[in-house]
Amino acid sequence: MNEKRQMNGSELLVKALQDQGVEVIFGYPGGAVLPIYDALFHQNKIRHILVRQEGGAVHAAEGYARTTGKVGVVLVTSGPGATNAVTGLTDALMDSIPLVCITGQVPTHLIGNDAFQEADTTGITRPCTKHNYLIKDVKNVARVVHEAFHVARSGRPGPVVIDFPKDVAMGLGDYIPPAKAQHKTYNPQIKGDLGKIKEAVKMLAGAKKPVIYAGGGVVNSGPGASQLLTEFTRLSGFPCTLTLMGLGAFPGSDKQFLGMLGMHGTYEANMAMHDCDVMFCVGARFDDRITGRLDAFAPGARKIHIDIDPSSINKNVPVELGIVGDVGHVLEDLIKIWKSTQAKPDKKAIEAWWKQIGKWRERDCLRYDRDDKVIKPQFALERLYEQIKGRKDVFFTTEVGQHQMWAAQFLKFEKPNHWMTSGGLGTMGYGLPAAMGVQVAHPDALVIDIAGEASLLMNIQEMSTLAQYKLPVKAFVLNNQYLGMVRQWQELLHGARYAESYMESLPDFVKLAESFGAVGLRASKPDEVDDVIKEMIATDKTVIADICVDQMENCYPMIPSGAAHNEMLFSPNDAAQQPVSEEGMVLV
Repeated sequence: MNEKRQMNGSELLVKALQDQGVEVIFGYPGGAVLPIYDALFHQNKIRHILVRQEGGAVHAAEGYARTTGKVGVVLVTSGPGATNAVTGLTDALMDSIPLVCITGQVPTHLIGNDAFQEADTTGITRPCTKHNYLIKDVKNVARVVHEAFHVARSGRPGPVVIDFPKDVAMGLGDYIPPAKAQHKTYNPQIKGDLGKIKEAVKMLAGAKKPVIYAGGGVVNSGPGASQLLTEFTRLSGFPCTLTLMGLGAFPGSDKQFLGMLGMHGTYEANMAMHDCDVMFCVGARFDDRITGRLDAFAPGARKIHIDIDPSSINKNVPVELGIVGDVGHVLEDLIKIWKSTQAKPDKKAIEAWWKQIGKWRERDCLRYDRDDKVIKPQFALERLYEQIKGRKDVFFTTEVGQHQMWAAQFLKFEKPNHWMTSGGLGTMGYGLPAAMGVQVAHPDALVIDIAGEASLLMNIQEMSTLAQYKLPVKAFVLNNQYLGMVRQWQELLHGARYAESYMESLPDFVKLAESFGAVGLRASKPDEVDDVIKEMIATDKTVIADICVDQMENCYPMIPSGAAHNEMLFSPNDAAQQPVSEEGMVLV
C-alpha cells in the first residue's frame, strides 16, 4: 500500500495493523466487516485464522498474546459478532492480557436506529475493556489503531475495542504513521520510587519469616522480570510462592518454590503466607482466591506491594509499603540496592523459618490414594509430566475446573509464558481455542490443553479450525462425566445433592475426534495411560485423548470459601493430615 495516496478506512486499518507488527488476526467475517476482509485479501503480511465462533477468536488471541508477549488481534462483525466476544474480553481484562478487538458496526447514520445486526458495542464493552473507541470519521482510523495498541500493551495490559462503522471502513482518508500518533495522556509509571525501594530492602532484610508472593504481573512484564525475580529469590534465600497466573515466573522445580498458593494451593505455601512477618507481593493483586477470609489473612505480616496499576495497591488488602511501577524495573533497582547496601537477613531466623516450612512440607499435601483399577486424575497428570519433562518447547493451556487445579498442582513450569489458563474469570471453554492461538504462534511446539469433558464441549467447534489449519493441538481430557468442581462443592457444601452436575449424554470423544480428521485415543485403566500419552505426543495431528478418570475424586487441599489460610481441608481419607483449628476441631 502507498502511504502517499488516500486509502479507504479498511486499507488504513490494515496498514496501521502492519505498522504495529501484527502477524496474525483471529476472526470471523460478516456484513459490517466485509470491506476490512477485502483489504486483508489484497495483502499478504498479515495471516487470518478463521475461527468457528467469535468467542473462540478472543480466547485464541489471548493464548497467542500470553505466549508471545505481543498484542493479540481479533476481528468480528457487528451485533452478535461483537456480543459473542464479550466473555473473552472480560477474561482478558481480568487476567491482564493485551488484545485489540476490532468490531464491525452499522453505518454511522444508522447507529441508534436498531438497524440489522446493530448493538451498542461501546456501551456493552465499556465495563469489560481497558478502553474502547467508536470511530466516526475516517481521518481518525490510523491514530485510533495506534493508540489502541499503546493502551493495550502499556501499564497493566488489557483488551481494547475499536468499533468500526461500515461507512468509515469505506470512506477515504490519509494515513498517519505510529510516530505521529503518540498518546498524549496515557503514560503509566514504569520506574518505582527509589526511596520506597530502599525502604522495601530494609524491611526485607529485617524479616525473620519472609515470603515472596508473585503473580501474573511478573509474566506480563516480560522474561527479564522472571529472571530478576529468580535472582532476588536466590540472593535473599527467601521462600517463593506463585499465583495460578504467575506459574512459571519462578522455576517450579526450585527448592525455594513452595508451590502455588490460594484456594487449591499447597499447605506449605498457604501456611507460610499465614505465618510470615514480611510479605513481598510482586505483580499480584490479592484476589479472593488467594487471600481467603480477609480479616484472617497474614495477620502478623508487614506487606510490600509492587504493581504497575496504582488502583491495585490497597484495593483489597492494606499494605505498609506500595510501590507503583513495572515489576521488572522495580526488581532491577531493588537488587542493585540490596547488593550495594550488602543487605544480610538474620541467618538463624531464616534457617528456623525454612525448618518450619520443611515440617509443613512433610505433610505431603498433594498425596492421593492410588488405585490399580481406576485412573486417578492426579496419576494421569503425573504420568504426562514425566513424559514431557525435559522437552524444549511444551506449552499448556487449561479449561476451567478440577482438572485446571490438578494441572497447577502436578505440572511444573520452569519458565514463563508456557502456562495459559483462565484465572480471574474462570472461563470454561478457554483452553481449546487458547491452545489454538499458542500453536499458531509456535507451529513446531507441543501444545497440550488440559481439559475436562464438560469444559471442552464449550468451544468444541474450534476442532474444525484446528482441522482447517492443520494445527496439532493435543486435548488431554480428564473425563469424570461430571461438572467436577460443581459436584465437589455440592458434595462438601450442599449435602451431596448433585443438581444438574452429571453429563448424561456425552459424545464418544474418539469418534468425535475422528469426525474432524483428528486422532482419538482413550485410556480407561491406569496401565493404559502411558501408551496413550506416548501416542498422543508422537502424532503430528490434532488429538483428543479421552482419559476416563475416577468420577468422585475431589481436588485437595482446599481452602473453603470464607475460611483462612490455616483452615485448609484435606481428603477425608487422610485424617492424619488434617489441620486442627485453634478450638481443636478437625477441619473436614
